[in-house]
Amino acid sequence: MDYRYSLYDALVSINVPNDKARAVVDAMEREMGTTLATKTDLDHLRGEVRQEIALVRKDLEILSGSVRGEIAGVRKDLELLSTTMTVRLGSMLVVGFGLTIAALKFFQA
Repeated sequence: MDYRYSLYDALVSINVPNDKARAVVDAMEREMGTTLATKTDLDHLRGEVRQEIALVRKDLEILSGSVRGEIAGVRKDLELLSTTMTVRLGSMLVVGFGLTIAALKFFQA
């Protein structure tokens, strides 16, 4: 490891005793070996993330199909309600005009 020797040389050049410089380099190497991710770790993580993304995509496809079905159902219900409301409004207009004509004839007599 090239960084070990350059760190060791840097410590020795600033008058750190050899044994202490070696201890610092060893401690740093142990710490880096346990806390830093290796390329293998990152590749493994990348594979796991890809699997999770694939699962999320499948879930989204299922949900989007379900939502499309729900939207189609709501549209059918709205069409039915629209037709029903049109018939009711037309019926109320006919009754209203009939009552108006009856009231006019009643008051003219």
